[in-house]
Amino acid sequence: MLKVENIQAFYGKIQVLRDVNLDINQGELVALVGANGAGKTTLLNTISGLMPKASGSVKFLEKSIDNLLPSQIVEMGFSHIPEGRKLFSGMSVRENLEMGAYPKRAWKKREETLREIYNLFPILEERSAQFASTLSGGQQQMLAMGRGLMSKPRLCAIDEPSNGLAPMAVLELFKIISSLRDQGVTVLLIEQNVKQTLEIADRAYVLENGRVVLEGSSGELLESDHIRKAYMGL
Repeated sequence: MLKVENIQAFYGKIQVLRDVNLDINQGELVALVGANGAGKTTLLNTISGLMPKASGSVKFLEKSIDNLLPSQIVEMGFSHIPEGRKLFSGMSVRENLEMGAYPKRAWKKREETLREIYNLFPILEERSAQFASTLSGGQQQMLAMGRGLMSKPRLCAIDEPSNGLAPMAVLELFKIISSLRDQGVTVLLIEQNVKQTLEIADRAYVLENGRVVLEGSSGELLESDHIRKAYMGL
């Protein structure tokens, strides 16, 4: 479904990504894990067209998306749920969700999709008339995810959803992310919360200093000495 080949990217003269390769198959929940500053968000931004890459290629649904606008990539079925939520704080919960349905194919089904989002996140229906800024951190992350799902994505990329959340909120959120796969949505989960992420993912890539240093099944990586020492303190 998604194929990333030999991506290199720079901030000015500083190289951030170095020959990164990544593959995601339909129906998988694939994790991209690593410490803060490893280049995870930069990689997602290059995939979704928000940042230029120096070299390499990206294919989505077997078609090149290298020269497409971010809006065109969303139209194809790729949803990017950004780090930090990036909500429209002065708009209501419902208005934020409707903003996610701007692709033509999604707009026609927005009421049906809205009902699905409310079933997934009941608190959003209860707070539908409130400004997004009045929600708790966990509720704002649910809203960001709901807005991303309103576009009816084939693949949903979720960037650092646990950032700043209480442990109980993280557990609930990860249960919901895991359920997306069961509903037919392919997921790319980008996280620095390595242990909990590997526990729900099918496969994972470990990014360090802009390079993929490990990849494999989540079970294999959970048993890796490098993962246990570097990310779990074991």
